[in-house]
Amino acid sequence: MTTISGYDVSRTDQIRALSANTIAFTVCFAVWTIFSIIGVQIKQELGLNETQFGLLVGTPILTGSLIRVFLGIWTEQLGGRIVYVIVMLLAATATWLLTYAETYPQFLLAALGVGFAGGSFAVGIACVSKWYPKERQGTALGIFGAGNVGAAVTKFTAPFVMVAMGWQAVAQIWAGGLVVVAILFWLFTKDEPDLVARRRSGVKAKGALLQMEPLKNVQVWRFSLYYFFVFGAFVALALWLPRYLVGVYGLDIKQAGMIAAFYSIPASLFRIVGGWLSDKYGARRIMYWTFIVSVICTFLLSYPSTSYVIHGIDRDMSFALSMELPAFMVLIFILGFFMSLGKAAVFKHIPVYYPDNVGSVGGLVGMIGGLGGFILPIAFGALNDLTHVWTSCFMLLFLLVSTALTWMHFAIRRMERRKHPTLREPAYLPELGERPQGIK
Repeated sequence: MTTISGYDVSRTDQIRALSANTIAFTVCFAVWTIFSIIGVQIKQELGLNETQFGLLVGTPILTGSLIRVFLGIWTEQLGGRIVYVIVMLLAATATWLLTYAETYPQFLLAALGVGFAGGSFAVGIACVSKWYPKERQGTALGIFGAGNVGAAVTKFTAPFVMVAMGWQAVAQIWAGGLVVVAILFWLFTKDEPDLVARRRSGVKAKGALLQMEPLKNVQVWRFSLYYFFVFGAFVALALWLPRYLVGVYGLDIKQAGMIAAFYSIPASLFRIVGGWLSDKYGARRIMYWTFIVSVICTFLLSYPSTSYVIHGIDRDMSFALSMELPAFMVLIFILGFFMSLGKAAVFKHIPVYYPDNVGSVGGLVGMIGGLGGFILPIAFGALNDLTHVWTSCFMLLFLLVSTALTWMHFAIRRMERRKHPTLREPAYLPELGERPQGIK
């Protein structure tokens, strides 16, 4: 039995809360990324160019990102149970209505409603963190965040449903599944310990303005940039890879969906490992691993297929450099794996630095990360139209992660010098995990 906010919480209560939130988030994420599959057929039916396609698949990500701050605040005030159910029912309604769209503007409007599913992340983060003590929040949030695997669920199953029954059937089945999960969530979950404690004591939750006070800190925006890459780029690639694989390697949509799922699974499930590693070794160290490996992967993936001609003494010699599909799959798997570690590490920071503002801070960080999932697919499409180079998407990601790594390193060094200006060894900061010997 663990006491949280003066309320006795059993191990069973914790497992039930974590399981319910994770399952709900998985289904929400499957709905949120539905356009990664059905968007390919819609693109063909409407004759969309690459930029229009990028806007279509990114529009749900926009809604799901922008509402995260507000949903996080409302979760702190009203509790995750009621807010989660409302979000799921709204998303399910919009997904069902999507089947009635006929024109491109109508599809964009429906996609905005589908995006409510993505807002579930802010609700779940605020909710799950309330059920666990600080020393176990990294692992718990890592398990919850593994709900990103919903993107892989869509990529594994939606292509077969779409080929057999049409994209409309995909939208209807996914909407129905979300309604079922919403009902089960309401029936089998409890209110968070701090909400119960507030009701008993008659204390009101902080107002929205007080909850948003920490958003003035530059540190929060730095965490947001990290998440813009580890989560935003993950969502963007989850949406973009089927189209990329069809265009670059000539695969059909079922093959492309399966391979894209090969990326989405490690970028989701290994978030659990990232949470555990962040608890054990510290979130900062995990962020360094994530960014360094991601720089290497995106650099290799960004190199376009190139032919060279060497003018020899008596003849010309030519050769070509290109990345074959197996090598691409290996690199994208590694990239997804380290992104998953980074996603968990970012959110390990938040309850440590802002324990009373997890909803608002987590909502903002989640919003900025989600905006990456909206902005980047559009940027990928625009770069394709402008440069006519398929690997331009990875060039952009290389620039993004290099910037994040540089800012993180210099910000950390500045914090260490300010805290311990005479020490050569790194100073102890909360997100390091266990306190190193000799560091006070």
